[in-house]
Amino acid sequence: MSDQLGLDLPLWQPHIVCGVDEAGRGPLFGDVVAAAVILDPQRPIPGLGDSKKLSEKTRDRLFDEIWQQATAVAVGRASVQEIDQLNILHASMLAMQRAVEGLSVPPEMALIDGNRCPSLNCPAQAIVKGDAKEICIGAASIIAKVTRDREMKQWHQRYPYYGLDQHKGYPTKQHLLALKEHGVSEQHRRSFGPVAAILEVDQ
Repeated sequence: MSDQLGLDLPLWQPHIVCGVDEAGRGPLFGDVVAAAVILDPQRPIPGLGDSKKLSEKTRDRLFDEIWQQATAVAVGRASVQEIDQLNILHASMLAMQRAVEGLSVPPEMALIDGNRCPSLNCPAQAIVKGDAKEICIGAASIIAKVTRDREMKQWHQRYPYYGLDQHKGYPTKQHLLALKEHGVSEQHRRSFGPVAAILEVDQ
């Protein structure tokens, strides 16, 4: 950027940057969960990256370290009812917005995993595969995924016949067979094709 005199002016660099990611767009069951993380540069956390490429044991360890060492962490979500009302894309944006708004420290910039940004009170940049490119997004992906995976294990206690502790609500063969046998719960996304098809048959 230059002024009218042709002098080079320094570009503004945000000091407080949060990474944002979500977990649970694809499943047939449960909320979509988002996380926002502001890392502390004075307290680096080795091993951060795309949560899907890490083992469950590593994710669990990093999950605890992020909560303990990051400057700020927040989780946001959109309910099954909101997913069915808004569609999964808009519900994911809403969950991300809630996560950023929940941070105890207001960010100056938000880096969003994906190709579009939610409506925020700060500048935002979408980064495709950002969880593998920006460690703050990688941290957010770990918080979101571990939070949601643990919730699926809790839901498994209530609905053991769906196998939620194994597939986390995704449309696996096991899940689809269980849906046909046991029907649709109140936590299933009725706007999703496989669930809607079973409801149609049951009418």
